[in-house]
Amino acid sequence: MNGELQVVDDVPAAFAREVIAAFSSRVGEEFDIALSGGDTARLCYERLAAEAAHTIDWLAVNVFWGDERCVPPDDPDSNELLARQALLERVGAANAVYPMRCEESVDAYQLRLGEVGRLDLVHLGMGPDGHTASLFPGSAALDADECQLVTFNEDPSGRNKHRRMTLTYAGIARARLALFTVSGKAKRPAMEAVLAGEDLPAGRVRAERVLWLVDRDAAPRSLL
Repeated sequence: MNGELQVVDDVPAAFAREVIAAFSSRVGEEFDIALSGGDTARLCYERLAAEAAHTIDWLAVNVFWGDERCVPPDDPDSNELLARQALLERVGAANAVYPMRCEESVDAYQLRLGEVGRLDLVHLGMGPDGHTASLFPGSAALDADECQLVTFNEDPSGRNKHRRMTLTYAGIARARLALFTVSGKAKRPAMEAVLAGEDLPAGRVRAERVLWLVDRDAAPRSLL
């Protein structure tokens, strides 16, 4: 695996600390973050909203997404809806919000990212199959060209429904910090496989810094 792995008792609390620290040490005046989806992400964003309401200047934050399902923005499966409910509506207005919309071309989102240059932080989760963002085992997006930052993708196994828009490995690699949050016993087999160097999508992620925050239920037994 790439990066540093920390076994923590409280993943959402550790996530909030890392985001606040990244904001405090940001390179420019603004802070560019890409958000994720899933149950762990929801808990992380709720905790961040509670702890960072006054420690982060949200008017200096630009919000992107690491991946999105091709569903309407008010659909229960929408990562945008999750982030708005768990974070953005709780902290007030961000400087700018750039949701992924499948009806737009991937080129449009890539252009936005190109204008930013570097993302300060990309938040990632990991599925029980080892996927991260919407980079699924055996899917076409795993072999996207290095010049391609965003692509459409589908899970060839059919376990994860909906077509997706997602950052590619090259898109994630532009991050100063790729921050994984992994919780629950269902994730332990994939976490052990990643630590052992097996070729799972999450294990391929590279960035300036890669940090895994893993709770004790998901942590490899060798680390407990």
